[in-house]
Amino acid sequence: MVGSELVMAGMVMGGLGIALSAVLAMANSKLHVEEDPRIDQVDALLPHANCGACGMPGCRAFAEATVGGQIAPGKCTVNTASKIEAIASLLGVDAGREEKRVARLACAGGAHVARMQARYAGLSTCRAAALVSGGGKGCAWGCLGLADCQVVCEFGAITMNEFGLPVVDEEKCTACNACVEVCPKGLFSLHPISHRLWVACKNEALGEEAEADCAVACTGCGRCAADAPAGLIAIKHNLAVIDYRNFQTASQKPIQRCPTGAIVWLEEKKGPIKGPDAKKITRRSPLPLGKAG
Repeated sequence: MVGSELVMAGMVMGGLGIALSAVLAMANSKLHVEEDPRIDQVDALLPHANCGACGMPGCRAFAEATVGGQIAPGKCTVNTASKIEAIASLLGVDAGREEKRVARLACAGGAHVARMQARYAGLSTCRAAALVSGGGKGCAWGCLGLADCQVVCEFGAITMNEFGLPVVDEEKCTACNACVEVCPKGLFSLHPISHRLWVACKNEALGEEAEADCAVACTGCGRCAADAPAGLIAIKHNLAVIDYRNFQTASQKPIQRCPTGAIVWLEEKKGPIKGPDAKKITRRSPLPLGKAG
């Protein structure tokens, strides 16, 4: 008796399974939406960096949005010009233009110019060091040099130089924002590549105090602001601040009289260029602990 009940239950369950499968199959055939084959074609022309610089969660999502007319092919600043044009031609749309953005570091205080007040001993990350009295650096705003940004960059765009400072490779940088998020000092920010005039400092201490901790700190002297076109540079909290809304008027003129070289012009190949009045830095070895004399 029990055996026949089990058989009956099994038959019922089997029948239900078959019926549900049939219903799902019918629903799939009725509700299935064919994907536009151009999505695969566009996806094949993308760099597959999946960096998110375009505002989409990945290259596949970017392909779908481009085919759907929600975003222009040129919004992908990591792609090559030829492939952007190929996508535009495929879809019969204007390529659009989006200026490439890169990460910029607001610090030039390497070990040879910026003093450490104490030696940090602990987990070798900037975030861990920053929790212990700010990491031991004399400048409370300065880079701690433990390479969190390099570690988190998936594109190999950040390397640490001999003085313990991050260097961003503009060609490799995808503006993914990872370094911005990981830096405990908030020293990285994303900027259009045309932002060549740059304040490589975030120190808000008074002039002499700032320079005592770092030889290349901005002292808030105001010479750059006086030499710049009106409205381009202002001194706020003892620090030069560039208003990039007026960037079309920028030139190398504001860097000429900077006494510490805190404000620079960033050349794509040569790197930071300082004005002729900036003090010459010849030291290559780390500074000793303590305040500058």
